[in-house]
Amino acid sequence: MKPQRKIELLSAGCPVCEEAVSQLRRMACPSCEIIVLDTNQADGLKKAKQLGVQSVPAVVIDGQLARCCGQGFDAEILKATGHGQAF
Repeated sequence: MKPQRKIELLSAGCPVCEEAVSQLRRMACPSCEIIVLDTNQADGLKKAKQLGVQSVPAVVIDGQLARCCGQGFDAEILKATGHGQAF
């Protein structure tokens, strides 16, 4: 079994969030497992509260909040975390 990088995107379903989802999926590689959590639903809201997320879209990589969001989605910072690069 190949190692997986678990990428969760917390979204409110707004146009900015939907663009972030699209970009995240375009950047994905075979090592990336993409999960979109809707903060309007209980599981997404719970995850956002656990991590202290104050704005969306927010990206969580292997349980850690990535510092690529908050004032827009920054793909370059996300790439620096290894997203889109196979193990």
